[in-house]
Amino acid sequence: MEWFESWFDTPYYHLLYSNRDYTEAENFITKLTSELQLPPSSKIIDLACGKGRHSVFLNKLGYDVLGLDLSRQSIEFNKQFENQTLLFDVHDMRNPIDADPMDAVFNLFTSFGYFDNEKDDKNVFQSVHNVLKPGGYFVLDYLNEEYVRKNIVPESIITRGDIDFKICKKIEGRHIVKDIQFEADGKPFHFFEKVKLHTLDAINSYATECGFERVKIWGDYQLNDFNKDVSTRCINLFKKKA
Repeated sequence: MEWFESWFDTPYYHLLYSNRDYTEAENFITKLTSELQLPPSSKIIDLACGKGRHSVFLNKLGYDVLGLDLSRQSIEFNKQFENQTLLFDVHDMRNPIDADPMDAVFNLFTSFGYFDNEKDDKNVFQSVHNVLKPGGYFVLDYLNEEYVRKNIVPESIITRGDIDFKICKKIEGRHIVKDIQFEADGKPFHFFEKVKLHTLDAINSYATECGFERVKIWGDYQLNDFNKDVSTRCINLFKKKA
């Protein structure tokens, strides 16, 4: 079992990241869909949807949404939100997606770069390309590799409720590794996250090879232009070639 398969399925993962700003996320989604000029009832996949907060909001905006995630527990949780235009399913993003042709696929908040094998990274782009309509959009919201290298915080403690998460970060080769240790219910726990520091060129080469063109890069959730030195995010907008 790979690290993300075990860690993402625990309640502690969701607790650690429970501070994620819903207002910021909803403002980002509103701006993004407006920028793409996606009309109501457009079909969108939220790829690696987690507990569905973006899927649910996209659906409230009038879109037909399919939320996909590897975590069975997250998908079971999300089933409570389903309706005729909002569905959830368990799916590994490296595999082909069995769905009607889509207008857009969103992969948000660093839900890419988990795989050691470069072929797996390419498979993600290929599976997205295959499920999109010609001219469809693929939004890959990723970390800014240069910003991460310059601003890494080696050690920190994050408190959620009565649990103190000790976080240690380091860069190993092409990866940023986050070591996570804590105690809960009298037991010690130890997990880690490992994300590849993809360069802009590497990401674009995967996209080009699979039949995309990159049409825009934003540097934050306010959709400001990307600056490799100061931007906190690297939000790639790809378009499937007709």
